[in-house]
Amino acid sequence: MRRLTYILIVLLFFACKKDDALSVVPTLEFKNIIPSIAQEYIDDINITISYADEDGDLGENSPDIDNLFVEDSRNGIVYHYRIPQLAPNGNEIAIEGNFNITINGSGITDESSSQQVSYAIYVIDRAGNKSNTITTSLIVIQE
Repeated sequence: MRRLTYILIVLLFFACKKDDALSVVPTLEFKNIIPSIAQEYIDDINITISYADEDGDLGENSPDIDNLFVEDSRNGIVYHYRIPQLAPNGNEIAIEGNFNITINGSGITDESSSQQVSYAIYVIDRAGNKSNTITTSLIVIQE
């Protein structure tokens, strides 16, 4: 019986051991989108998301490389943005924070006087790892 108890304790110890390996894939979380009702072509749409990247290779210094992508749910148009490099090269440091994304003066894509829209958002780090895709809550764009 003692031997069985000992084996169970050892198994529990190893089962509960924390995995210290860094996650190389950045993660996103949706925080906010404003306004809830936007005037077509006039109001900017502001989205706030949070990010975490355990190995710190999110962001890019090259102005020719886009790494943040926002897809319009109505028509599949993808807006491209560039996150500047957030941590020095060669450092594996955990980084986290918030991004604010602005979509300037969006319009209605059909013949109606108002339209609902949400946005799907993801990032790609310098190693080419694609984050999870998050979706904003719905807002209304009106004439």
